[in-house]
Amino acid sequence: MIAEMADTLNFDTLVKEIEDLVKEKNCGPILIRLSWHDAGVFSSGALSGGCPNAAMRFTDAGEGTFGANAGLPTVALTLLKPVTEKYAETGFISHSDLWALSANVATKVMGGPDVPTRFGRPDAKDSSASVESQVGRLPDGDKGVVHLRDIFHPKGFDDKDIVALSGAHTVGKCHAERSGFEGAWTEDHLKFDNTYFTHLLSKKYEAETTAKGNPQLRCPVSGTMMLTTDMALLEDEAFKVHVERYAADQDAFFSDYVKAWVKLQENGCTDLREKL
Repeated sequence: MIAEMADTLNFDTLVKEIEDLVKEKNCGPILIRLSWHDAGVFSSGALSGGCPNAAMRFTDAGEGTFGANAGLPTVALTLLKPVTEKYAETGFISHSDLWALSANVATKVMGGPDVPTRFGRPDAKDSSASVESQVGRLPDGDKGVVHLRDIFHPKGFDDKDIVALSGAHTVGKCHAERSGFEGAWTEDHLKFDNTYFTHLLSKKYEAETTAKGNPQLRCPVSGTMMLTTDMALLEDEAFKVHVERYAADQDAFFSDYVKAWVKLQENGCTDLREKL
């Protein structure tokens, strides 16, 4: 029955249903975060391995229990559940491919660039396929320049890539109950553009401590916030030059973001194909 159902599904309908979900539920940012945290555990440095494999859908242990992933197995996967049941659980697409595609569709729906998606990511069979820890693999928002390079360089990203990927903060919000941080980076947290970079350069931020005891910064005029890792992009000239370029040229940001984001989504994968 499942195989027969998969035969009746098609890619265009899948994309349309993701688009409708993003528009109806305003869930684009968390779908981007879902794909990012699925793929972002990859490392080729002192820590090795990791790949996008949807291990987060298991919450008995492993990636589904990581503090950095708080809200993803519950909120994100609940929102995506109708699409998941129809397309992933019938075998039409792997869960991890669905998460990657959903992030890319969401980016476009919110005004961002077209991001190509390749397919063939394997799915974890259980939580044992998780990496051992988030430490050294996923960034901490209260760290600075050295931490960003320590996290991203072993993934194959240079300084330009780090800044471009940080631009995804132009959408979404932090929630204290999940990350310990609170607030949105931009006034329109559902619009994917280069506002994150223009805000970094033009707004004044004041240090504060969240209700969860985490340090961050907030603009007293707009109410928007930045994390320590965001402000680090202004502290290092090798980072700042890209912040300035992306603030002045949204097309340049979009172009570099797509390249870095696709690499992130495909790290640790082999034999990906162009079509589902």
